[in-house]
Amino acid sequence: MMIFEGDHILSVSQFDRDAIGKILTVSAQMTPYAMRQKRCHVLEGAILNNLFFEPSTRTRVSFGSAFNLLGGFVRETVGQENSSLAKGESLFDTARVISGYSDVIAMRHPQMHSVSEFAKGSTVPVINGGDGANEHPTQALLDLFTIQSEMKPHGKTLDGIHITLMGDLKHGRTVHSLSKLLSLYNDVHITMIAPKALQMPDDVLSVLDNAGHKITLTDTVEGNLACDVIYQTRIQQERFASPDEAELYRGHFSLNKEVYQQYCQKHTVIMHPLPRDSRPEANELDNDLNDFENLAIFRQAQNGVLVRMALFALTLGVENKLNQYEKPVTWHSQKSPLATNY
Repeated sequence: MMIFEGDHILSVSQFDRDAIGKILTVSAQMTPYAMRQKRCHVLEGAILNNLFFEPSTRTRVSFGSAFNLLGGFVRETVGQENSSLAKGESLFDTARVISGYSDVIAMRHPQMHSVSEFAKGSTVPVINGGDGANEHPTQALLDLFTIQSEMKPHGKTLDGIHITLMGDLKHGRTVHSLSKLLSLYNDVHITMIAPKALQMPDDVLSVLDNAGHKITLTDTVEGNLACDVIYQTRIQQERFASPDEAELYRGHFSLNKEVYQQYCQKHTVIMHPLPRDSRPEANELDNDLNDFENLAIFRQAQNGVLVRMALFALTLGVENKLNQYEKPVTWHSQKSPLATNY
C-alpha cells in the first residue's frame, strides 16, 4: 500500500488499485463535512498555498474549500504575472520559499511536467492541479469517484465499465489521467470518439492496450453512445497553435436530449470536467439536459471537494483522526440544499 503522508501527488502513475481504493474510501468519509452536517477542524492551524499560474475556477476554489472544511487556512497566488516567476525566478527557488510558508501546496501551471519540477524544491507535499496538456490527477480521481457513485444504484462497479470519451482527446489532460486509472480495473471497454487529429495520444492507448482492455476508436457519434458513461470534453482552444485551428473541430460532437434518447441507454450517465462550452457554435452539452437526472456534471464538480479533502487528510497524515476533531454545525440549517448535491 502506498504511504501517503508527506508524499507529493503528481501523477496517476503513482497509484496502484489499493491506493485508489483508499482515496475513494476516505473521500466518502468526507461527505458529512461537505454537506455541512458536521464540522471538522483536524487541520486547524495548517496552511495551504494555492498556486494557480493558469486560469481555473472549480479546481482552485474546490482545493481551497476542501482545506477550509478541514479547518485549515488558505493563501492564494493567481497568475504568473502576480508571482516572482515573472521576474525570472526558477520553479525550484519559488518552491523552496513558498514551502517554508506552507504545510501543503496545490499548484497548476501551463507547462507540462512543471509541477513535478516545482516539487523537487518543495519541503512539503505538492498536489498537482494540472500541468499543461500532461495530467490532472485529482480530476481523474474525482471522475473515478463519480463513476463509482453513479454506477452503484445500477448494481455496477468500475470493473466491466463501458465508457465513451468524446471530444478533444489529444489535448484533454483529464481523459489522459482517467484512462490511466481505468487501466487498473478489469474488463473495461473504452470507446473514443474524436477526429483523427484529436484522438488519444499513443502513450495512453498503449497503457490501456497493455492492460488488455477493449478500445474502440471512431469519429462517429451515431451508434457509439450505448454505454454506461459518456465523458464529454471541451475543445482545448488554448492548446492549439491558433484559434482558427480549434474552430475546425468546435461543435462536431454536441450532445442534447434528442441525441441521448436516440443513441444512449436509459441509464447512461453524462459527465464533463467543466467548463462546458455553451456558445451556440460549440454547445457541447445542450441546456435541454440541465434538469436531466442522468446529467452528473454538477455532482461530479461537487465530488471534487470530497476527493481533495481526502488527499489533504492523507498527505498530512490525519485521515484516522477525523472523528476526534468533529464539531456540531451551529450556523447552517440542517435542511440545506447542499444535501442534494452528494
